[in-house]
Amino acid sequence: MQLAEIHTFLENFFETNQCDIIENNSHYLTVQLTVEMDKELMNRPFYWHYLEKTNGTPKPAQLTFITNQQEAAKDIKGEFIHFGSPRLHQIFQTAKKLGSSIRLYEQSETVMANSIPLHPWLGVNFIVSYQCDMKKDRIFSIGLHLINGVIIEDFQQKIEKLKLTPKIPDFSFTMSPLIKTQSGLNRIQTFLKQIIEKENHQWAADAKKRWDADLALLNHFYEDLEEKPDCYYLEKAALQDLYEPKINVTIQNGGVFYLSPTTTF
Repeated sequence: MQLAEIHTFLENFFETNQCDIIENNSHYLTVQLTVEMDKELMNRPFYWHYLEKTNGTPKPAQLTFITNQQEAAKDIKGEFIHFGSPRLHQIFQTAKKLGSSIRLYEQSETVMANSIPLHPWLGVNFIVSYQCDMKKDRIFSIGLHLINGVIIEDFQQKIEKLKLTPKIPDFSFTMSPLIKTQSGLNRIQTFLKQIIEKENHQWAADAKKRWDADLALLNHFYEDLEEKPDCYYLEKAALQDLYEPKINVTIQNGGVFYLSPTTTF
């Protein structure tokens, strides 16, 4: 997951959860948390319990996330966030928790004589992990039109350009989906599987070569023993755990987005 992808993900996450973005530089992001998001991220239950008991005025935290430590100005004070950071994985889990029920509507700028029909799209964000003795993660964002079945890639990046609201806009109505959500998710997962299958998997072949080399060395070390000790089988299993190529697909978040029929991707 690249630095720019992390920055874009944070922008979208906080905007979707109604947190004001106070400052947005390409290298850092300052956000004002809502009460709900403070409770999710800041881990201070006693503070909120006290306020609820005393009817005090809530003061949600304001956070600065530095997404590019090398390029950010030295006087910027904040939390460096990268793919391995606990904070980012906490946000991933929060997005997964909250995102399952997200439903947003496009606020169309087009003036129409009649009410605007909003078409349902199912959008799902995945993290695909390519793992052997090394690991690489990629984000895939896929959208499916729940009426005509059209599937597009980079869905998240495309809808970020739209004006979305959690409440259905005036003079709009929603079209009923012809494809059920679970069926739509199955279609998206099949589409993603096809993308992965078409990729160059030389990394897996290279990992298998390194695995074979270390396994040959292990067998050479124990070749004079007719009966292999338990440690041999433990080391052999450890090599498999280390080198065996795996691709893990995880759904991070998603939702249903009702978009104007004039919106094109």
